[in-house]
Amino acid sequence: MHGARDDAGHDLADAPHDVGLVRRGGALRSHHGRGDFGVALQRRRAPGHHVDHTGRRRGTSRGPRPQLLGEGFDLLDHGLEQQPLLRREVAVHGAEGDVGLGGDVPHLDGVESAPLREPESGVEHPPAAGGLTAGKGGAGRRPGRRGRHRRIETRCDSGGQAFGYDRWETAGMAADLLDLADRLWRGETDIADHHPIAGMWGEMAELGHGAAFVAAFSNIAAFASDEGMVLVDTSSPFLAGRVHDVLQSWRDEPLHTAVFTHGHIDHVFGVERYEADARDRGARAPRVVAHEAVPARFDRYIATAGYNAAINRRQFGLDRGFEWPTEYRYPDETYGDSMTLDIGGMRFELHHARGETDDHTWAWLPESRILCTGDLFIWASPNCGNPQKVQRYPKDWAVALRTMAALGPETLLPGHGLPIVGPERVRESLENTATLLEGLHDDTLRLMNEGARLDEIIHTVHAPQSLLEKPYLRPIYDEPEFVVRNIWRLYGGWHDGNPAQLKPAPDAAVAREVATLAGGAARLAARALEVAAQGDLRLAGQLAEWAAAAAPDDPDAQRARAEVFEARVGAEASTMSKGIFGAAARESREKLDDDR
Repeated sequence: MHGARDDAGHDLADAPHDVGLVRRGGALRSHHGRGDFGVALQRRRAPGHHVDHTGRRRGTSRGPRPQLLGEGFDLLDHGLEQQPLLRREVAVHGAEGDVGLGGDVPHLDGVESAPLREPESGVEHPPAAGGLTAGKGGAGRRPGRRGRHRRIETRCDSGGQAFGYDRWETAGMAADLLDLADRLWRGETDIADHHPIAGMWGEMAELGHGAAFVAAFSNIAAFASDEGMVLVDTSSPFLAGRVHDVLQSWRDEPLHTAVFTHGHIDHVFGVERYEADARDRGARAPRVVAHEAVPARFDRYIATAGYNAAINRRQFGLDRGFEWPTEYRYPDETYGDSMTLDIGGMRFELHHARGETDDHTWAWLPESRILCTGDLFIWASPNCGNPQKVQRYPKDWAVALRTMAALGPETLLPGHGLPIVGPERVRESLENTATLLEGLHDDTLRLMNEGARLDEIIHTVHAPQSLLEKPYLRPIYDEPEFVVRNIWRLYGGWHDGNPAQLKPAPDAAVAREVATLAGGAARLAARALEVAAQGDLRLAGQLAEWAAAAAPDDPDAQRARAEVFEARVGAEASTMSKGIFGAAARESREKLDDDR
């Protein structure tokens, strides 16, 4: 694939890519020198065990055992070649089970994790770590029903599952997060091997100053005040129970206040567990504080639950059982620009900034000089261009990062990824992230002002390679090209400047016409494979899409589409690209299976 480049501009022939296209059994396949296509993360519960939040088993039937995060986190690695399955042992409802980190993955259309061993008799089953009944949220407060909750069972039929563990596990399984963060910063460990979105599942680090940090897909910052615990974010539906038990093992104290940095579902679930603790102790119920735009986000999530389910299945490869939550814990108190909380001898200064979301909060603790950024910093190129999500705000984001840097923080606790310790490192990470966003913003706006079309802009504006090589700015989740598109949308709306796209013909009609000109869909499909083998995967993707759209029942067209998009997955670094290309490949593979 010499001469081919990935979407970050790297030559795919250069290390660490080693990407090529090979044929196995007549199929065009991608190979990649950085391991197999897999971080499967398919924890499965022991057969027949459902647990509610009190830890009682519910039923003994052998129902389906859905994956925690489905196939999607296979999309976090770089290749499609078969590699030995990596495993680590965790307790799952009293049994020991394998967490697959990779696997033998012949195609994108299915990954099997190693089966769990059957539970031993006489093993006491600990409380589950949280989750959702299909279509349910956490202990949701609907607008106008503040303080009232529905009990949410700790199971997850929505593309995930409940999984348990023993409280004593925490010390034994926790990585030295601060040491790992230091090695990542120094380049001694590759960030691709510790993806900030899927690398940790409840490990904790104590930070001093009465502070702790829990890495659990999204992160939680915990502070032990004289009046009780204060949390910045509370975790996801899948891991909120795990986080709760880890924190209660650290400090057996009631929760005083939870601050939501924003309304994304991986940051706002699990409050009901602390409310149950308060009832058991006879203590005051915890309060939730967030920006004033968070309730509107929750309302929008309820209104668009079907759409959000579909796009998150695609982005993360979740199976079709995944349902988007429709109940949320609304905040008790909201603020506009800023708010100061004085709790038990600790001061928390909350600041609003538009960035990844319009409802974002970052928190500053002046006495300890700890900065909680939320998702304004995630140990990856900023998630400012997600192609399936709503508007993001790069300029405001950069301003916020520079405001944070000016405070002189000594510890940065991000929304994803690991802590950064030391004033120089914190300043560098914040300012370099701001510089990346400012450059993309200003270059895009300059070309827009010159009258350029979107097509020209996205193939002209690039982030500096010197920034993308930083371990905390690698484009492994989102990527700069998508940020450019988002900037266009922010200032220019949805029309890309191409008059043919203003009121276009249906995609299928265009595809049929192109196929006719090419001599048929079969010829178009064959050309897609030829172009892919030459290394131009972008063009190959378009040709394969046309071929399949022109002849959706033609197995050769569907096979070519699957092979080309599988190759694209292997060539990409970002979760966003891998997710969408992987969904396309699975769609064609499923079509081929249905036609057998």
